[in-house]
Amino acid sequence: MIKISLVLCLLISTISFAQINEGLNTEERAYLYHVVKKSPILNANIGRYLDYQGPIIKLRNQKTNYDSIELLIINHPEYLVIRKHEIAKSPKGLIAEAANKMALWELNNVLLLKRDDPKKLNHYTNEYNNFENYLLANLPPNALKLKNYIAIPHPKLQNVINPSLSFDEKLTSLNAIRFLTQNDQLIVLRAINSAINKYVQNRAFEIFKALGGQAQSFKNILVAAGDGSSTTGILEEREKDEQGRWNKGLPKAVGLFPYQISLESTGHKKGNLAIEPMRYSKNNFQTIGNNQITNIHTDVWGYNSAKQTTVVFEKNGLSYHLFGSTNTRFLSPDSSFNGGTTYQSIINDLEFNTIRKLNEMVTGKKGFNHWIQYNKKKQNVVKLKLEKKEHEYLELRSAPTKKSTKKQRRKSQNILTGLQESHQLYQRKIIKLEQQKANTLQQVAKYQLKLDKSKKLMGLNWATYTENKGLYTFQDSSTFDALTQEFKFPPKQQIETFQIRLIAIPESPLSKSADEVMLHINIMDAEQNYDARINLELNDVFESDEWRLPTTLFSSSDSVALHVFFESLLTKTIPFNIIARGQGIGKWNGKTTVKDNHPNELLTYPKKDAPYKSKFDSSFVRLRKSELIIHIDREINLEINSFTDPVKSNITIHNPQVLATMEQHGLSKNDILSAYRSAEILRQLKLEINILAGKYLPREEAKIVIDRFNKQWLKTNIGIGPTSIKYSELN
Repeated sequence: MIKISLVLCLLISTISFAQINEGLNTEERAYLYHVVKKSPILNANIGRYLDYQGPIIKLRNQKTNYDSIELLIINHPEYLVIRKHEIAKSPKGLIAEAANKMALWELNNVLLLKRDDPKKLNHYTNEYNNFENYLLANLPPNALKLKNYIAIPHPKLQNVINPSLSFDEKLTSLNAIRFLTQNDQLIVLRAINSAINKYVQNRAFEIFKALGGQAQSFKNILVAAGDGSSTTGILEEREKDEQGRWNKGLPKAVGLFPYQISLESTGHKKGNLAIEPMRYSKNNFQTIGNNQITNIHTDVWGYNSAKQTTVVFEKNGLSYHLFGSTNTRFLSPDSSFNGGTTYQSIINDLEFNTIRKLNEMVTGKKGFNHWIQYNKKKQNVVKLKLEKKEHEYLELRSAPTKKSTKKQRRKSQNILTGLQESHQLYQRKIIKLEQQKANTLQQVAKYQLKLDKSKKLMGLNWATYTENKGLYTFQDSSTFDALTQEFKFPPKQQIETFQIRLIAIPESPLSKSADEVMLHINIMDAEQNYDARINLELNDVFESDEWRLPTTLFSSSDSVALHVFFESLLTKTIPFNIIARGQGIGKWNGKTTVKDNHPNELLTYPKKDAPYKSKFDSSFVRLRKSELIIHIDREINLEINSFTDPVKSNITIHNPQVLATMEQHGLSKNDILSAYRSAEILRQLKLEINILAGKYLPREEAKIVIDRFNKQWLKTNIGIGPTSIKYSELN
């Protein structure tokens, strides 16, 4: 997103302090400011809407001391204004990321106080009670204790719930609780995992809404993968920010990212099992459906710069891959990675090194098959000699006994014995070689199974993509924005299942050691243009068959958004486009009005007993819509659309150029009416922008903005169906 400064003075004066700060207490507001300012991706997108108006405190190196500012905000809440109306227009996933960090920070505080200083837990009594209720729902009976006839988690579980512990340390604490069986231990860990995710999801959603976020469906998942030890991924965790700098302002959450766990054989004795964390996680979800975007945000924790973080989305057999970069925790479909280990390199090593060498041992020029055949041939030669000597020996035994015959018989017997020993020697060699071959093939089968599993984890059908300034568009129109870390499945009516996999990178293809990686996943619904910096809907504002606009476009509540728009125009390196369309007859797609590509015009409005009751029925009114949308991202895109209802228009058209265009392209009067309305909005827009730029900006900056806007405005045509008309031709 665009990094631009903003002096928020004398703006949104009509919005009260309570309205723009509701839902968060003073401590939460102060921590929000701290965490956003310490996170480059959050600060770039929503930092400007946390309007701190107090004194700036510097460290000796002249960097801002956010720890001190946090305390100032707690003591002077009026220093911070949270402009939730503007935050709501930011990428949804980033609002959810900020909310998730706050929820983790809160839960971390709650659990540590419960364990280390219960007397101070009063401040978080409700929070701990919520967590405990989630926990009690899934704990086994052996892990409960009665207190005043009420079941509570056994006090010894507090050591296991400690958020500062690694998985291995939690397991050690569990093993020390002698009254829990191994199955109890498994259930306890899963109960803790479930309680953490439920608490963080519910609390993050509350904070998300307090920040202005809007969603009907909100899923917030924390996952981890690895061997569960205190390895680099955990040690670097959130101690470092996206630029590799040590960062104490962000929440410590080593023990709050759950592993998917199972009972696995230790390999020592039959039936001897141990609780093991999975080296990957699999989570199944559903798209939103109902013609809404499915918005997925990914936020990597536990980043290890020596191993490439790997996340795989899969839907309908198509896999979308996101890889960590060499220097940051950010993901993108770009798989290039220097100086470290990737999961694909592990797969390649297993397939083209380990398995290939084993196969070479079996089928190669000097492999087991060669030596087995070699020894069988030698054995067959000996066998023929043996059969011949046996025949000769039988003849000597049946011959009359003479001194010479006895001598020949002894000699023949010695040769026969030697041949038998030679035959047996070859047989032993063949058996040994075949056993070695069988063992090797068994190893190949084991490694092939591992290879197949690894390839399946990565996905067998990789989606192709194109890239433009960090925006990746996949073959099915799904997108991933590297600047916001948001993956989007495009709107569809039907609901589809998809899976997200997080893969820990092992030390080697055959190693069980795998460095930790943790991931925050957020999934929610998103409507088209929700993140437009300006999104004005003009619903049924025009008189029938008229296009004169009876109202202004902007009000005082749009002042911050307009200021952002003007500052963006001042940045000449950011492309600026204006698109205006007369969309003609609209239709309702279940969420919004869109162009009807196959309209059925009505001669008049139906009577009351018809599906449409009257002109003023909502099913008609919602189609008579115009909109002004301004997106500010890699480009500034200003878009104007106007729609009509399906009743035939009776406007009178005298303009010969317009009449010729109608005839040439088969346009209806509704098409032309909607074009006139878009042109009217375009005219009014120019008038107001020229006035407001002078109001909000210094004279020199206002001139730059007005000149740039007017220059682009003059180039704008009004799109109508397959063609377009110049603004001047409609007047």
